[in-house]
Amino acid sequence: MNKYLKKIKLILISISIVYIFNIKNCYSNFNKKIEHGKNLFKQNCTACHSLELKKKLIGPPLYGINEKRNKKWLYKWIKNNKKLRESGDKEAIELYNNSNKVEMPLFTKLSKKDIKDILFFIKKSNNLNNKIMIEKSNFNLINYLKDPFIRTIFLSLFILSLILIYLINKLIYFLKILKLNSFKENGLKKRELSTTKLVFLLIRMKLKIKKIYYIIQILFITYVIWILWIFLMRIDVNKGYKPNQPIFFSHKIHSGINQIPCEYCHSSSIYSKVSGIPSLNVCMNCHLSINEYNGNYFCFGKTKKYFDNEIKKIYKYLGWNERSRVISGKEFNIKWIRIHNLPDFVYFNHSQHIIVAGKEIKKSKKVDSTCEACHGDVKNMDKISMYNDFTMEWCIKCHKQTKINKHNKYYLNYFNKKNLNKTISSIGGIECGKCHY
Repeated sequence: MNKYLKKIKLILISISIVYIFNIKNCYSNFNKKIEHGKNLFKQNCTACHSLELKKKLIGPPLYGINEKRNKKWLYKWIKNNKKLRESGDKEAIELYNNSNKVEMPLFTKLSKKDIKDILFFIKKSNNLNNKIMIEKSNFNLINYLKDPFIRTIFLSLFILSLILIYLINKLIYFLKILKLNSFKENGLKKRELSTTKLVFLLIRMKLKIKKIYYIIQILFITYVIWILWIFLMRIDVNKGYKPNQPIFFSHKIHSGINQIPCEYCHSSSIYSKVSGIPSLNVCMNCHLSINEYNGNYFCFGKTKKYFDNEIKKIYKYLGWNERSRVISGKEFNIKWIRIHNLPDFVYFNHSQHIIVAGKEIKKSKKVDSTCEACHGDVKNMDKISMYNDFTMEWCIKCHKQTKINKHNKYYLNYFNKKNLNKTISSIGGIECGKCHY
């Protein structure tokens, strides 16, 4: 009977440990889904639909859309509404006519998971104050648990609780022995027998506790080392870093809606190692005549007046007088906040990746522009953030996956043609000296 009880206890303890460690992941995945859906919604939907889901903009309000429409229909409509209308779908045609026949953009690049996350965000959003569940409270236990120090304290308390439960269980067991032990053995008196047996049992218990203590200690030290290692490896990894800039510049308006190529502003990226920050002279090529915002797209609840003022900031920093149309000479430096900044001991050349390996990177990463492979879908970003973590592991992984440009004369002259069917790593793409010299 005792054997079965022990097995049951071990199973319960194991289940509780697994539950405690996995409950964090469940909440984390839930929040990630909502945040991913929110980001996709901002990037793709806010041109026509308000984040205040009950509010109507160009498109209809999306509050309760999951309940109003069939999920399969929604996937088809979001992915390619034109195709759905052309198939003769009555709902699609009716919705198109009710929206004054305004064409909804096609989102063929969105995966089924992306669409699912957008719909999940809409469904789970509490729209009372235009705030999302994950943004309601500043305090979040799951965010606290991301801190290695807090996680170590939680684990320590959990282990101490298990030891305490074990000791209490053993104490109850010995009390039962003292109470129920009413027989004699080998002519010994009851008191002598009880005391002798109790001493032996206490010694055995102490030895068992020592073993358990040492095992727990080893596991705990291993866990602390693991947490410390993760903490050290994440130092200066700033994925998601998204600072406010002196001038609000929406890449979605410039690169996405107005389709200005990346290289127009970042021209040095084609010829040098750095992409460079465009000078205000480049801005003035357009804003010499465009002195106010006349677009239909407004992000983050911004107004036309706000965008007009941001354009005027260009004139202020440049010292441009709108009326006399001359530069007054009072120029100011714009203190842009750098987002992507590799350490000094790392060599990276933009032109090498854009000109030499551009086509191969596009194929490998399945993107339209080489820039998107590292910087993400910039043409749909209103506020630039660090899209990838830019660690050495991330770079090496790309070099192992991306094939060599077989038509490049340098590779044709200096490398064996057999190797040109392989990846960059086969011709020294993961050697230390390629990036560290």
